[in-house]
Amino acid sequence: MNKSSRSITIVIVTAMVVIAGGWPGRGNASELAAAEGKVLDLAAAEVIKKFEGASCEQLKARQEEPPTMARKAAIALLRKHEKARVAFIDRIAAPVLNKMIECGMAP
Repeated sequence: MNKSSRSITIVIVTAMVVIAGGWPGRGNASELAAAEGKVLDLAAAEVIKKFEGASCEQLKARQEEPPTMARKAAIALLRKHEKARVAFIDRIAAPVLNKMIECGMAP
């Protein structure tokens, strides 16, 4: 696993913990919501950075790779938590879709 993949995995795992209810007995609901927003921002920034920093050939090659465990877990989490999914998509949609269009990868 390269450095970029490790950092994305760490952000996603942290997001999963926070979104799934945080650390038991720590913080109130507003603190957890603020932490969730920060973690989603970090995860979104990592995804955007990954897309913007990659060539079209690299993105197409990544599309062919099987999903990692972290990616599967993040997708499962986003399927389960609608608010987190909407917030995450709102943050990444424009830059990711623009890159996909540039690379001829958009449907």
